[in-house]
Amino acid sequence: MFNKKPKTEEQFTPSDLSRLDKKEDRQAKKGKSIFQRFSARRSAKELSRTQRWKRRGAWILSALVVGLLIVWIISMITSQYGDLVISVERTARGKGITVCETKDIDKGVTILSADKVANVTNITYEWLPLKELDTKEGSYNGKNYLAYTFYVQNNGTEKVDYNGELQIKGVSKSMDESIRVMVYKNGEPNIYGKHKYKSDEPEEDATAFVSDDVIMTTSTKDFEPGAMEKYTIVSWVEGNDPECINDIMGGFIRMNMLFSIADEEEQPQ
Repeated sequence: MFNKKPKTEEQFTPSDLSRLDKKEDRQAKKGKSIFQRFSARRSAKELSRTQRWKRRGAWILSALVVGLLIVWIISMITSQYGDLVISVERTARGKGITVCETKDIDKGVTILSADKVANVTNITYEWLPLKELDTKEGSYNGKNYLAYTFYVQNNGTEKVDYNGELQIKGVSKSMDESIRVMVYKNGEPNIYGKHKYKSDEPEEDATAFVSDDVIMTTSTKDFEPGAMEKYTIVSWVEGNDPECINDIMGGFIRMNMLFSIADEEEQPQ
């Protein structure tokens, strides 16, 4: 058997310390210090984490900006255009059809908006100032009713056949159930109302709406260049309508009168 050599502790001499210091100095010059390497790894992790949070923050901020932009656009549209808008379809615009609040054909545009009526409550037909209606231009709303007069003009160079359609673009609290809309065309009035509740029968005092989304339609054939036609739209909540109940208070209805070119098969005889 061999006797094991007793363990002897290695002596750490000054020369060993000097060599270690020199090695560390060389690593430090190359950017390889133990502490620097640890610090670099830690800094890289922190930088990566910071970049991830920045990216997330950018996405969140972008989403908020887009949301606010959509709300702003909706707000601008609803504040710019009231409860009655008059507009001209693109093909009709190309043919020279315009609308205007006055008889000045040089001031024709492709969209108009009537002033809003605030705090509406129900009235009845007999309460309207019938002698004043269709005698003014633009908006001249009264207490609890809307009144708006405008002109359709042919600024083009050829005769056209056009259609007009008064559409319901928005409604709340079933306001359309008890509303009346009177449309004058060249001085001739007609009153429109939705059919009786849960029935196909028209109201006694009105012509029934064309559908749930369309109040009325009109057509003009051979509309000459330079010609114009006058329209007046009056609307109110009819107090004598059985559907005029407290539940509709605070409701609204938004309408759009759209003018377009008549298709050949749709032209009036």
